[in-house]
Amino acid sequence: MKTVDLIVPCYNEGEMVPIFYNTTSSIVSKIDGYSFNFIFIDDGSKDATLDQIKQLAKEHDNVKYISFSRNFGKEAGMYAGLKASTAD
Repeated sequence: MKTVDLIVPCYNEGEMVPIFYNTTSSIVSKIDGYSFNFIFIDDGSKDATLDQIKQLAKEHDNVKYISFSRNFGKEAGMYAGLKASTAD
């Protein structure tokens, strides 16, 4: 089975993180022959984004995260996610 890592940069998205994960997971789980992982990048959020991501990581083996100390921008988040990716 091939693996795909979905890199998700987040900044102050606390309310949307679980909705995004649940919706996207339900869609990609229907794709045969592929396993999907999520790499959430918390880009220095000031809300509950990191807490929501940590909770997802506790509950789901296919969730990893990186947390930045401050806001570096989505490009830095994408780069960090690509470096952390181990997918095909």
